[in-house]
Amino acid sequence: MHSENLLNKENVMSKIIIIKTVHAPVELVFNTIADIRNFSEAVPDIVDVQFLSEIKSGVGTRFRETRLVKGKEATEEMEVTEYVENDCIRIIAESHGTIWDSLFTVAGNSMDTELKLKLEAKANTLLAKMINPMMKGMIKKAIGKDMNAVKRYCEAHVVKD
Repeated sequence: MHSENLLNKENVMSKIIIIKTVHAPVELVFNTIADIRNFSEAVPDIVDVQFLSEIKSGVGTRFRETRLVKGKEATEEMEVTEYVENDCIRIIAESHGTIWDSLFTVAGNSMDTELKLKLEAKANTLLAKMINPMMKGMIKKAIGKDMNAVKRYCEAHVVKD
C-alpha cells in the first residue's frame, strides 16, 4: 500500500495518470525509473543530473535535474520520499509555486510490466493557480514522452535467452 501523498486532496488542482505496458521484466522497469542515473539515460531530454545528497537511490535521495523544455534548459530540484523496490517510487518537487507529486508504480511479471505514473500538482500561489491549468496539456504531453522513452529503453535492454 502506498503512503498518502503530501498534498491535501481538496487542494489538488491537477492530476494526470499515464499507463504504459512495457514488454520487459518488472525489475528492469523499476530500476530504470527508480535510479535517476538510469532514468536520465532513458529520457533524452534530461541533459544533466547532480546529486544533492550522499544517497544515490532510495528514500532521501535529492537531486537536481536539468532537461530541455522547448529547446531551453530547465532545472528542478527533486527528492525521493517513497521507495518500495519493484513496486513504487514517489518523487516530490517544489517549483514556481507548485508542489509536484509523482508516483510511479510497476506491476507485472518476467515478460510484461504495467508502468503507471500519477502526477498530482498543488498550486500554492495565485499565479500558479492561474497558469497551471493552462499548462496541463503541455505537461501531459511531456510526461507521456518521458514514459514512451522509458518503454523504448527498457524494451531495448531486455536480455534475450
